[in-house]
Amino acid sequence: MTADHTSDTGLLAPGWAGSPAADATSDTAFLHALLDAETALTRAQAALGLAPAEAADAVTGAADPARFDIRSLASRARAGGNPVIPLVADLTAAVGEPYGPYVHRGATSQDILDTAAMLVAVRTLDLVLDGLAHTERALARLAAGHRDAPMPGRTLTQHAVPTTFGLKAAGWRSLVLDARDRVSHVRHTLPVQLGGAAGTLAAFQAYGAQDATALTEAYARELGLAALPLPWHTLRTPVADLAGCLAFTTGALGKLGEDVLTLSRTEIGEVAEGSGGGSSAMPHKANPVRATLLAAAARRAPQLAATLYGSLAAGDERPAGAWHAEWEPLRDLLRLAGGAARDAAGLAEGLRVNTEAMRRDLDLTGGLIVSERLSAALAPRLGRARAKELLTALARRTHTEQRPLAELLGEEPELKDLDLADLTDPTHYTGFAGALTDRALERR
Repeated sequence: MTADHTSDTGLLAPGWAGSPAADATSDTAFLHALLDAETALTRAQAALGLAPAEAADAVTGAADPARFDIRSLASRARAGGNPVIPLVADLTAAVGEPYGPYVHRGATSQDILDTAAMLVAVRTLDLVLDGLAHTERALARLAAGHRDAPMPGRTLTQHAVPTTFGLKAAGWRSLVLDARDRVSHVRHTLPVQLGGAAGTLAAFQAYGAQDATALTEAYARELGLAALPLPWHTLRTPVADLAGCLAFTTGALGKLGEDVLTLSRTEIGEVAEGSGGGSSAMPHKANPVRATLLAAAARRAPQLAATLYGSLAAGDERPAGAWHAEWEPLRDLLRLAGGAARDAAGLAEGLRVNTEAMRRDLDLTGGLIVSERLSAALAPRLGRARAKELLTALARRTHTEQRPLAELLGEEPELKDLDLADLTDPTHYTGFAGALTDRALERR
């Protein structure tokens, strides 16, 4: 059995394998985008009278992805360092005479590859936005449905003060909306690239262009992308913006994953994935697989983004190496974000919340989880220093004697008239969690 070395199926990438983003970033998808970029350029020139309409029809008709051999293009790309060069040769041959010379006329390889990358990015970001929308709606339902469900708040891995699951879910949703806003902004600003050999558009002028902007704007209209004032061969703001929004998105979704991983531990059990994954060795396990994949994506994305940020230092009018270094990490980032958006939606929509476990866990410290409240309540009566001294001593006894804090407080003569049952009830100390949840859910 021989392996197909051109097939990137995601065998070692369960975070994006089988996702819509995998299809949108495949070699076939990139080939499609490269051909779209080439045909749009000819159509844009025809629209401005710089090429015959028949040439636009001929190039568009010949640009069927099924006619091109991806394996051959990849192999031949080594000779010139990018796949556009062999693609232009094959597309020109497919068009034939008399319109073959209008293929790629005036452009440089980077014009086409950058534009194709922006097309792939736009198409993938639409999928990311769809996943984020599903995630946001599911988290809104969780936040509203568990607005007042008390649970332990945890800081530095330890119980801190009570919070509510509604507020936690509202926080997850806030991050998802932050990601949505960043992705949406970038998606609508991604531009075509058109500058010719050194960013001067000189060849297009030689072929009859009358001004510096009309062709770029016509090109952008053909593809539904933006048009920038300058060619950006070495002005890599669009790629850096992409890196930022994609890394942020995977990190924001990684926060959801990390929290679910903690809360779904066997000894905590406050949430569970709707359909956990199995183990190859332990039949009893239902692993939080989606949360695990979100956490993995969040760890990989920053390093990929760092490569793209590093490519901002791109020399001359067209760079050697800096541009080439972008292609793979950009695709990996798009895949990670697309897969994470898919998994986050599935996680949020299927998440099971165990409020009984949350209530049980509030009592694990014997009432110490409300020590902050007791400090505030006892200070006016005992003085701040005495209240702190007493609570510190009773906290120690709560641990050593395995007795509830309320019971120990009840033995203090100076506190006999206090409603200690209320003061030590963790469900009565969630602050403004409900109001904060309501406020967060007003955001659209």
